Amino acid sequence: MQISKRLEAVASFVEQGSVIADVGCDHGYIPIYLYQKGMIPKAIAMDVNKGPLERAEIHIREYGLGEYITTRLSDGVRALKLNEADAVVIAGMGGALMEKIIEEGEETLKSVSYLILQPQSELAHFRRFLHQKGYCIEQEKMVLEDGKYYPMMKARKGRESYVREIDYRFGKGLLEEKNQVLYQFLLKEQKSLETVKARLESANTKTAKARQKEIEIDLNYAKEALKEYEV
Repeated sequence: MQISKRLEAVASFVEQGSVIADVGCDHGYIPIYLYQKGMIPKAIAMDVNKGPLERAEIHIREYGLGEYITTRLSDGVRALKLNEADAVVIAGMGGALMEKIIEEGEETLKSVSYLILQPQSELAHFRRFLHQKGYCIEQEKMVLEDGKYYPMMKARKGRESYVREIDYRFGKGLLEEKNQVLYQFLLKEQKSLETVKARLESANTKTAKARQKEIEIDLNYAKEALKEYEV
């Protein structure tokens, strides 16, 4: 199976021999791809909606993998049993929704070795949330696909916190490795913020001034992160 660059990067975090539960599985592409690659012995494809689950079931049958990939209607990980999976994959959702899934599934996730996460928003808040919940962010990646930037991470139970705000905003691992996709994102972000700042400077309203301060904070963090690439 050919899958998108984003899903391929998410799948690359899976350790050989892991049983995975793919939460919000949509078409079931990740478990099918991983089984075909010989990376996993079996998987559970889960979704809160019947439509996506039915699409996943169709694809699983098309590839003759019904014996190895089961589907399950589930709100988050509620339908996952203890010790049933080594890893849980949650990809392509907003950060707030992913936090809710992890929060509500806290007891179940205690029996899972690691999480593979690809939040679409609120990244700084999401990384802080993981630390508050007792997770270490073990590895991060970022891909550019169809003009969109997708950060993703692998997390495991452990104690960790970051000192710098830029590590929460942009990813400590990505900055340490001088990730080139992140570098392109930061350059684009800097240019975009400078454009907005210039436009706000010509407006003389309380709202514009308040927004200008927010933009200046974001711009300073982007510039600070870009300095990491100069070393």
